[in-house]
Amino acid sequence: MKNSPIGQSWEEVEKEIFTPEEIAESDLRVALMCELIKARNEKKISQKELEELCGVSQPVIARMEKGHTSPRIDTVLKVLLALGKTLAIVPLDYKQTDRND
Repeated sequence: MKNSPIGQSWEEVEKEIFTPEEIAESDLRVALMCELIKARNEKKISQKELEELCGVSQPVIARMEKGHTSPRIDTVLKVLLALGKTLAIVPLDYKQTDRND
């Protein structure tokens, strides 16, 4: 897309604006929220029902899922516990987070 009439591709702009670490952090945050949404959908429960299960208000859950907030770890853990999930610390797959190729 180098000669795109609307300018550079998002990936090119992203690399100019953000550091590789910031991009990786954002990718991880998006992946976590996608997994949270997937787990909620698999249980076939609404955000309101999740609120009742975990004690985190529905508006907070909505902001988390939309990426409009950076929730505290205890909030994430409460939501995940209600969904029967947990966090795991595992090695990163650097092929996915390396965008310098």
